[in-house]
Amino acid sequence: MAREINASGIPIEPAYDSVDGTAHDLGAPGDFPYARGIRRDMYRGRLWTMRQYAGFATAKESNERYRYLLSHGQTGLSVAFDLPTQLGLDSDAPPARGEVGRVGVAIDTIEDMETLLADLPLERITVSMTINAPAAILLALYLAVARRRRIGFDRLGGTVQNDVLKEYVARGTYIYPPGPSLRLVTDVMAYCARAVPQWNTISVSGYHIREAGSTAVEEIAFTLANAKTYLRAARDAGIEVDEVAPRISFFWNAHNDFFEEIAKFRAARYLWAHIIHDDFGSDDPRSQMLRFHAQTGGSTLTAQEPENNVVRVALQALAAVLGGTQSLHTNGQDEALALPTAQSARVALRTQQIIAYESGVADVVDPIAGSYYVESLTNELIERARQLVAEIDAMGGSLAAIESGWMQGRIAESAYRAQQEIERGQQVIVGVNRFAESSDGVSIPLQQIDERIEREQVARLQAFRHGRNRALVEGHLSDIRRAAAGSENLMPHFIDAVDAGVTLGEICDALREVFGTYRSREVVA
Repeated sequence: MAREINASGIPIEPAYDSVDGTAHDLGAPGDFPYARGIRRDMYRGRLWTMRQYAGFATAKESNERYRYLLSHGQTGLSVAFDLPTQLGLDSDAPPARGEVGRVGVAIDTIEDMETLLADLPLERITVSMTINAPAAILLALYLAVARRRRIGFDRLGGTVQNDVLKEYVARGTYIYPPGPSLRLVTDVMAYCARAVPQWNTISVSGYHIREAGSTAVEEIAFTLANAKTYLRAARDAGIEVDEVAPRISFFWNAHNDFFEEIAKFRAARYLWAHIIHDDFGSDDPRSQMLRFHAQTGGSTLTAQEPENNVVRVALQALAAVLGGTQSLHTNGQDEALALPTAQSARVALRTQQIIAYESGVADVVDPIAGSYYVESLTNELIERARQLVAEIDAMGGSLAAIESGWMQGRIAESAYRAQQEIERGQQVIVGVNRFAESSDGVSIPLQQIDERIEREQVARLQAFRHGRNRALVEGHLSDIRRAAAGSENLMPHFIDAVDAGVTLGEICDALREVFGTYRSREVVA
């Protein structure tokens, strides 16, 4: 049965023969407010970066996967880190037991980072690192490896996610309280603006907000509100908006509602351009353009009949391309069950390549323009998201909305409604609550992480520690504690420390001593 209202609460008409709602001036491709794309020629001039998110077990095995993907036509790398690394823990820390190398690669030392990046042409590829609370330290490890290879920092391109606000809202891999966390974000912004000019210093993530259960409207509004908070924090730290805004990127979810997703990307670009112009007074097009990476929706994948996920991913990827993404990751069919195998990662990459080279969608700039339905959805999403951002501003911004639990509560309510619709059969999930067949088990091979991985990683880490100059390590940790207690930029201290053999966990522990740790309040939906 056809829906009369979508998941964002937007009414759906049986047919559209005009553009409904407030008509916003979407401009031309490459012109303010960039709703129709940030470049006039879009994919006619350059395709999006095909970037498969990968990382598992040890640095050596992850490096082999990266070289495999590059050899099959991938054009950028995206690094997944394991849970201990995301939480700033070394692999031999007691809380890390059983989690080392499970959901990503374990990185404790500069030797690990050197192994991860071995034989990869860092000056010719872009590397995205999905890391948040300890983002500054992982970036320092990357830069220290480049320095050892004598690669100028000005030749490096990539992204560090570095979006800690959404961790308090949607994921939970935070370490420090919000204030010190924002200080680490602005230290990265300030350092890279001067020393690593081609690096995206933050990727503000709506992806995880959507994965936690938000609607498309909430994904836009909460993400843009968080981005405004980062820009205000940078301004308070004495950094001009046009120094940092051109290196802010965004990370969106490509979800199931095909036309709403296309409209979502257009609406987000429109709103960001106006935020930069109206709220921050910048006329610099580089600051106004919302550049983004998209990933197909992990939460939409099903463990039942996993082959169906190939179709879901293809439709979601097509929506992201029609919406004008600059970079794209396509999930493997097996990711509801395990980390992707090499074969499923290859199929996911081939999905992008078929869209790029066989479908014809890259031949025309904004081919969906003029669709009454998409234009109406774009206008409606602009209005609804703008109202929600204004509501957050009235509270005092994202930080206040997060610390009060309001933002988390909104997401929890939306997630609950969506789950209820699935359980009632109002939202059809093919192969799960409709058209399901009985099965004796999983019919595809799965990636397995051997228990030896953790033992070997811990042994390498402990051998690394034994070979260090302990006095030198303690000297660097003392410098970090002193700098953290003041206002000095921490990035140069991090780079020198990891180069001298200080581990990720040791640096994070030193910062815990100075900054403390964060405990979230309970949120009741």
